[in-house]
Amino acid sequence: MTGQPQHVVVVGAGLGGIRTAEQLRAAGFQGKISLVGAEPHPPYDRPPLSKQVLTGEWAPERIVLCGKPRLDDLGIDARFGEPAVALHDGAVELADGARLTADAFVIATGVAARRLPGQPGTAHVLRTLDDTFALQNALATARSLLIVGAGFVGAEVAGAARARDITVTVLEAMPVPFTRALGPEIGAVCARLLTEGGVDLRTGARLERFTGESSVDLADGTHLTADVLLVGVGGTPELGWLAGTGIDTSDGVPCDARGRVEGRPGTWAVGDVAAWADPVRGHRHRAEHWTSATDQAAVVARDIVGADTAPLPTPYFWSDQFGLKIQLVGRPDLADTVLPLHGTALDGGPVKGTVAAYFAGEHLVAVVGFGAPRLVARYRRLVGPQATRTEVMALAAAG
Repeated sequence: MTGQPQHVVVVGAGLGGIRTAEQLRAAGFQGKISLVGAEPHPPYDRPPLSKQVLTGEWAPERIVLCGKPRLDDLGIDARFGEPAVALHDGAVELADGARLTADAFVIATGVAARRLPGQPGTAHVLRTLDDTFALQNALATARSLLIVGAGFVGAEVAGAARARDITVTVLEAMPVPFTRALGPEIGAVCARLLTEGGVDLRTGARLERFTGESSVDLADGTHLTADVLLVGVGGTPELGWLAGTGIDTSDGVPCDARGRVEGRPGTWAVGDVAAWADPVRGHRHRAEHWTSATDQAAVVARDIVGADTAPLPTPYFWSDQFGLKIQLVGRPDLADTVLPLHGTALDGGPVKGTVAAYFAGEHLVAVVGFGAPRLVARYRRLVGPQATRTEVMALAAAG
């Protein structure tokens, strides 16, 4: 493709999709933009689903990212409730049989809640607004909640349920929750948030089978039941509609450092499905973070219109649990050492106010904080350039 395209089709109307469309207009794109969404709702923000929307603190309208008036102002042809079923050369096919012909495509279909073998249809998941409505209704009269999976969604829902005095049991297959995301040392701190919040956390719990609408058997013979069952075991990229394109979707959509899909001219990918190349570390990385989707959308939009692009900012993520905001800057998966900077949670002290650094060798690759936003901000600027351990520890010692 040479020059600016005439028509861009953005497949996926979540955060990454709508931000790409908005950024195209901000970058001066004058052509046609079509936005395709599988859900009937206009684009909305997902992080509040497991917190403020679930608890009723926020009305659903508050999380809308771009309503119809704004879509009209931007000149975006929005098609909601019609998922894409195939990507052809020069066209996207929708479930209703319509074909959108274009010369540029952005894949932003996100992930679906992962389901376990034998999972009953009555088990709740939480990925969409409709999922939240269903869980909200179920919890309105519940006295007990059983959660399979101690990830971020499970922990956030557990906190919301405990705030309503609902008895909560959380099952985690790993010896420590959040091990994959944060490592065992920090995962143990997150486990304390659950247990100190009144949750019955059972680690190393291997699920044998589902035995009813909201009951399970564990491998050790334990039988557990509750009024409501939630399964929160991560997500699966929504990429089945790309079958037959030749794109290797085994670990997301492979892209270069500007979001261009490998071997597919005129096609980009953003958000949870996109595995972008890391020019510094020499491999691809797929990040299911709110800020990553927003940052990638800006890069892709500028690349589509032929403008200069800047490298992606340092990854950032947060989670609100039991009255504390957990903040993570950087890539903890690259670390081989974790050291405390502030607070004593890693030694059994209070969780609030704890900040820890992740190092790869002698260089900083990530920082995590618990209820310590000012301290996290102090170290954030050091993560991108991978400051040395000496620099980081000197800053910590300064108070």
